[in-house]
Parts: sequence; C-alpha cells; structure tokens
Amino acid sequence: MGAVVLAAVWAGGINTLVGSGTLVTFPVLLALGVPPVTANVSNSIGLVAGGVSGTIGYLPEMKGMGRRVAQLVPMSVLGATTGALLLLVLPAEAFAAIVPVLIGLGILLVIFGPRLQRWTKGRHEDGGPMPTTHLVALMAGVLFAGVYGGYFGAAQGVILIGLLSALSTEPLQALNGLKNTLGLVVNAIGSLVFIIVAPELVDWRIAGLVAVGALLGGVLGARYGRRLPPNALRGVIVVVGLAGLVKFVFFP
Repeated sequence: MGAVVLAAVWAGGINTLVGSGTLVTFPVLLALGVPPVTANVSNSIGLVAGGVSGTIGYLPEMKGMGRRVAQLVPMSVLGATTGALLLLVLPAEAFAAIVPVLIGLGILLVIFGPRLQRWTKGRHEDGGPMPTTHLVALMAGVLFAGVYGGYFGAAQGVILIGLLSALSTEPLQALNGLKNTLGLVVNAIGSLVFIIVAPELVDWRIAGLVAVGALLGGVLGARYGRRLPPNALRGVIVVVGLAGLVKFVFFP
C-alpha cells in the first residue's frame, strides 16, 4: 500500500496549493481494485488530515479574514451535507457531465481574477465592505462548491479559488488559505455524514493510509506554497486545473 501513501502525499500537497488531489488518489485506489464508492468515501475521510495541516500552515496569511470565514463556512457545511447525502442516493454518473464545465469555469475565474478584482475595487473604496451582490454570489458559489465537494470533490479547490479570486479583493495567498479552510470543512462534514449514515462503505485501512500521506503533503504544500508569488501560484492553479479537465474529458 506504499503507492497509496505516496499518492496521498502528492494529493495533500496539491490540495493545499490548488485542489484536485482526489485526481491523484482516486485513480490509484481504483487501480488497486477498491470499489468506486468505497474509494471515494475512504479517500475523502483520509484527506481531512491533509486539510488540517494545510489550513494550519496558511494561518499567517489569513489574518483579518475572520469575518469572511464566518460568512462562508455555514455555506460549506450545508453544501457538504447535501452533497454527501446525494452521493449515497444518486447514481455515480449524475454529475459527470457538469464536472468539466465547473473545472473550466474555475480556471477562467483564476485567469481573469486580477482583472475582476480591479473592477471590484473600483466599485467600492479599499477597506470597505464587499458589495452585497458580490457577497450573495460568493455565498451561493461556495454553497454549490460544497455540494460538489461533498459528492466527489476533485477540483473543488480550483472552483473555490476561482470564485474567491473573482469576487474578493484580498491577496491571492490569503484567499488560498480561505480556500483550504472551506475545503477542510467540506471534507470533514462530508466524511462525518459517510461515517454516520453509511459506515459499511468506509475502508479504514485505506482512510488511514491516505491520512498519513495527506498530512505530510499538507505540511509540505503549505511550507512551499506560501512562498510562491501570486502569478506563480496562479500558474500552478491553471496547470493543475487543465490537467484535471483533460482527465475528466478524455480519460473518464
């Protein structure tokens, strides 16, 4: 099971930087013969550990973000609960068509984020509150991302950072820390739903192996990701997002 741990190290690191770590661990688990739903559920539980280490690593960048966290975390909780329950009752193909669209939208939001941020700043004074329309749109987007993340989660980070960079005026590294926090909430809540409602789907050995690797990956991702300048981080996000898009479209 060394392959699972190594894949989880990479997934934990890439989740901290961007998201899409599930695109690494999930195919590995399938290749090892793990049933798809069990792989998805166990992988989600294991990646919570990487979310914890990645979120803690980015706390210095999130100073002054408490109000934004308080506004958005409830949306992630509601979305994750809904998405996790949908996974247990809907066929696996239900979201297959929309996943590439969401990833592509996230990539576009990241690319055009700086221009949208400049427009946002021009609409209100620096340091002032976010316009109500932007806040409502952001909360709705985070809710939807939570539903998607609770259901499957691959590239959830790309979608979240795209929304945040387009609608918020905080620095990109601070938004990346916020993205890690929201992603952690979604994974944790979704995992809790799986454990309570369908414990028979959890393979605790796999979840444990993923957790060990993801914990280390989250530490490494936070240590090195925080040093990346905004344009470099944006480039990493776009590259990983495009890789995820290719994976979903051409190698489903």
